[in-house]
Amino acid sequence: LSALEKTVYVDDGDMPQSFHELQAKVDRLKDKLENVSHLSWLGLSKDLSIGMSQPFWHKKSSPRKMESHHKRVYERFMKFTKVHVSEDVRRELKKQTFDNWQWDDSEMLILLRQMYIDLNLISKLNLDMNVLHEWLYEVYRNYNVVPFHNFKHCFMVAQMMYGLTWLIDLQSKLDPLEIFTLITSAICHDLDHPGYNNAYQINAKTELALRYNDISPLENHHCAVAFDIMKKDKCNITKDFSREQFKRFRDGMIRCILATDMAKHNEILNSFKLAIPHFDFNDKEHKSVLMMILIKVADISNEARPMAVAEPWLDCLLQEFFNQSDLEKLEGLPVAPFMDREKVSKSSSQIGFIKFVLLPLFETVGRLFPQLESAIIEPVRDALAYYTDMQKALEEEKSKKDSIVESSDGDKNGLLHTSKPGPSSGSFSSTSSSGDDKLSGHSLMLTKANSLALRRGSTTRLTSKHSVELDTSSSS
Repeated sequence: LSALEKTVYVDDGDMPQSFHELQAKVDRLKDKLENVSHLSWLGLSKDLSIGMSQPFWHKKSSPRKMESHHKRVYERFMKFTKVHVSEDVRRELKKQTFDNWQWDDSEMLILLRQMYIDLNLISKLNLDMNVLHEWLYEVYRNYNVVPFHNFKHCFMVAQMMYGLTWLIDLQSKLDPLEIFTLITSAICHDLDHPGYNNAYQINAKTELALRYNDISPLENHHCAVAFDIMKKDKCNITKDFSREQFKRFRDGMIRCILATDMAKHNEILNSFKLAIPHFDFNDKEHKSVLMMILIKVADISNEARPMAVAEPWLDCLLQEFFNQSDLEKLEGLPVAPFMDREKVSKSSSQIGFIKFVLLPLFETVGRLFPQLESAIIEPVRDALAYYTDMQKALEEEKSKKDSIVESSDGDKNGLLHTSKPGPSSGSFSSTSSSGDDKLSGHSLMLTKANSLALRRGSTTRLTSKHSVELDTSSSS
């Protein structure tokens, strides 16, 4: 260390607990400031000084990874292209229990490449490996740093699609170009997502809403960005496709990405239900609706994963919702109750979604593919039980607190005399009565033993050092 570094260096272990607590508060404040950088510093009104010619979320001003970080990811990714992914990792990559939180961006890029290799798409479709590398990296660069709809989400959707491909043996039911379309659509389905949904785009009359006439503005944008990337020669993974192959691929990818608009959910699900009794894998229309259904399943499949993987994703989603609803309140736009931090908790947000969206979708697909029952349907039922128990605990705790407040008020008026209540007991604990607690998931929480028992399957803990095996024979 230099003399200057020695003067400022202090071992973290020597720091008092109060220092770490203060540092955590500063980090939280920093995150909040970054999330509202488009607002006035008081957070009371939108900064209109630059006009509205470009929406504040435009990619030139939206929070994105620094170019230096992109460069490091690219360099590491290129190094990984010369190594072999281990057999253990390749097996785990096919499972719905796969844990994305154990992997960094460059490793996830290599795992996406591995999907194309293990599905034999490289040889069957004559893909150029170097072009595939450049395309994957360019896709990565075009995902924004937003809480939920980011590159990690893209990876998880692609990984679930990949797992489903093996689980229900899609390779015997769809041709290689259709498999390629599904995986590629999953990777591209949220490209350049600004972190604010279609309702916001339409209500705020953004550039995207005007461009696409309020019709699935985000999904149309994701798809347009995907094909814009492929226009670059070095990223054109379809360069050796015939005219007919490219037309089929483009038509299929547009259908799949537009199908991820939840406004079309019931329409697509009902079409699939009508086809199930006489489903024919040789029927073009049947296969088309199946592909749309599968990408929908993959897109909203987090609750089919182990709790250690799924719950952090819920925290990310709620943060993105809250960012949007805060802005909508400031701009006087309609606010959806499920996105309002004052009206929703982790448990309440999931109960209705699982009951009325996830389970009906998953169980319908399970009628055609019974092997999904234990793999993804039962874990979703377990998740519903978990959040139902959590919601009951929240309500019971709230009832207790209300009762204590009423007793306290009565005592102030000389009407009651109660002893000071002791700490609550049982599987749930309460640390604070602030409104933020119900959103953080830490004020009322199932015990670790109970929460783990509610979910089937286990999370594979593979660190990055296990992700590759050096191929020394290929080194120069």
